[in-house]
Amino acid sequence: MTNKIIITCAVTGSIHTPTMSPHLPVTGSQIAEQAIGAAEAGAAILHLHARDPETGKPSASSDDFMSFLPVIKQASDAVLNISTGGSAVMSLEERLAAPIAAEPEMCSLNMGTMNFALYPLASRYQDWKHDWEQPFLENSDDLVFKNTPRDIATVLTKLGQERGARFEFECYDVSHLYMLRHFADRGLVKAPFFIQFVFGVLGGIGADPENLQHMKRIADKLFGDEYMFSVLAAGRQQIPFATMAAAMGGHVRVGLEDSLFIDRGKLARSNAEQVIKIREIVERLGRDVAEPVQAREMLGLKGADRTAF
Repeated sequence: MTNKIIITCAVTGSIHTPTMSPHLPVTGSQIAEQAIGAAEAGAAILHLHARDPETGKPSASSDDFMSFLPVIKQASDAVLNISTGGSAVMSLEERLAAPIAAEPEMCSLNMGTMNFALYPLASRYQDWKHDWEQPFLENSDDLVFKNTPRDIATVLTKLGQERGARFEFECYDVSHLYMLRHFADRGLVKAPFFIQFVFGVLGGIGADPENLQHMKRIADKLFGDEYMFSVLAAGRQQIPFATMAAAMGGHVRVGLEDSLFIDRGKLARSNAEQVIKIREIVERLGRDVAEPVQAREMLGLKGADRTAF
């Protein structure tokens, strides 16, 4: 399957707020509809956060997750990848409540504590739909996204060793690759490693092409042929970086969590629209888009029948 490329779609996330786009899914039915559409367009993995259906605020509630997880599973064979990052303002206990209850095939895992600065976004908008949005963004100038070694070990133990989940290791900087190597050496995680290189978040590594090349070199050094890499880039760098990743033999992630746009100044109407765009690009590069069953085989997943939803 060396030519197979896994497309991940991150459907809603916890960064963008309802004011920023009328197309950002908020309710359970909206998240399910957009997730299913993205899967039909070619996404083998759906990366999922929940939101309060009334306010659109990021939610850690198991009930909010369960309002869409069974619906998506019934309508699609895609791999459902539940965030353990939640939102940077949540405690680890809050972030893990839904994944522990759902016992998914796959979870995301942030590989280090970092600044997670969203406040530049606040200056772009004047009229807010909800009163939580502006302070949520502005207060991120004093926000630390806590992912200590103890936190990471807790996630690996509770979701990996105890519940059989595999991980999308989100690496926002080179140091996060070394942290993953540390936990592999401790025996808490085993190959194959699915590493998501994350670019363009203020507080993490910048969205510069040479940084992608450097992350790949260091990952090669640390993990040899025991890993696969995928790439996401925030905002306007989403499609250019995904294209570079595909050309380098990697996998790709798109979705409204990472960018609200489909072209310069034009909001994406759905997650599926972004999946369709990147699928056309990667196929023109000669890559074959992986089906969910192939992604499961490549990543060594336990199977959808062993989840708790």
